[in-house]
Amino acid sequence: MKFMLKYLSIIIIIICLITKVYGQEKPGVIKLSISEAQEYALQNNRTVKSAKIDVQSTEKKVWETISTGLPQISLAANYQHQFVIPEISFGPYLDINSLPATGFISKDDMLNAYKQSPSVPLGVKDNTTFDFTLSQLIFSGQYLIGLQAVKVFNKVTEKTLVKTEDQIKETVAGTYYLVLVLGESIRVLKESLKSIDQTFNDMVKMNQLGFNEATDVDQININRSNIKRLITSTESQKEISMNLLKYQLGIDFTQQMILTDSIPGIVDQGNIKYLSVPSFKLENSIDYQLLNNQVDLAVLAVKNQKSKYFPTVSAFYRRHEQTNQPSFNFAVKDLVGVSLNIPIFVSGQRSAQVSQAKFDLEKSQLNKENAEQGLIMEFESALSSYQTAYSNFTTNKESIVLAQKVYDKTLVKYHEGVSTSFELSQIQNQYLTAEASYYTSILTLLNAKAKLDRILGNTN
Repeated sequence: MKFMLKYLSIIIIIICLITKVYGQEKPGVIKLSISEAQEYALQNNRTVKSAKIDVQSTEKKVWETISTGLPQISLAANYQHQFVIPEISFGPYLDINSLPATGFISKDDMLNAYKQSPSVPLGVKDNTTFDFTLSQLIFSGQYLIGLQAVKVFNKVTEKTLVKTEDQIKETVAGTYYLVLVLGESIRVLKESLKSIDQTFNDMVKMNQLGFNEATDVDQININRSNIKRLITSTESQKEISMNLLKYQLGIDFTQQMILTDSIPGIVDQGNIKYLSVPSFKLENSIDYQLLNNQVDLAVLAVKNQKSKYFPTVSAFYRRHEQTNQPSFNFAVKDLVGVSLNIPIFVSGQRSAQVSQAKFDLEKSQLNKENAEQGLIMEFESALSSYQTAYSNFTTNKESIVLAQKVYDKTLVKYHEGVSTSFELSQIQNQYLTAEASYYTSILTLLNAKAKLDRILGNTN
């Protein structure tokens, strides 16, 4: 009994290990809808990641600028060794104790009472000094303007991130739609191939019975080969487009991915979203907001140049310590001071810099006005393209239904001997052309919608 339990335990452990190994070797499959693909790209796309790093870097830049106006503390240490220490002597001095205590003091006694004073070293052989300094900026026009400028620049990077995300969403949507359209085209082409294969087989049998010419069979076989070529070409395009989508999402090319949305579902969800003219508010455009920030930076640049005329005031406290005090030490241990820097005259340099900044401001304002009109024109053009694309979509949708009916009737007529193989080939090519136009119009419509979504700040 114990042997059986031990045997069963070993089997269970082996099964678990095998399951774990195979589970690790089998790559997972990522399933994404269009909205999930866009969200995935916002988290993993390398361009978006780079823009997020720019935002984080700018936030640190803001703090760096703020910190320059906060108290600064520094500690400096210095060790020095002197090979030769200079000395000073104060010359001979009268030693009163050497004079006779009583009686007459002769000239010789006086001379003998003079002694040479000992030399005094003016330093120490080894010494380490420490300087502790506390400084505080009191007033600086450039600091105040720079602080405002870096905060505006931080807004610019944040809005640039939003713009990058919007562009990535539009790009991902376009590639996602392309993969779906190519997949749908492959499906329809394969259905057409099945139909033409059946027709070809029927015609081969009829030719063997003498009911048609060999040229009729050859004509259908040519169409059959053309469809096979189209299928191969479209499958190659789909594979390339799928890899492009993986690249945009930040997914490895070897990763399996399934797109869960379908062309009919996407078209039915929002194909008439912008048929009525939507309201376009310029101030909601991220590009317009970036233009405003650029003008703000230009205004601050002018102020920054003007601030160079203002004085700069700062205060400091310094503590000086030595590990080995010399005999004569004139260093001050504690020191408090205030520094004032007043710019007076630089030969018109600042005036020229202010003028240049003003010219840059004028250019920024002109660029903003010009871009405003450009943004309005972009919206109107995108809206017109969308409405035209929708009109073409509805027309091609009707055309493909009619082309299918004509093809089915012609096929019946051919089997009845009323229509020729040449007519059947022509009608079949007409049907395939209608199909291609239909799916092209779908792709154009969806791309136009994605562009309007970006311009209006909408989501799919």
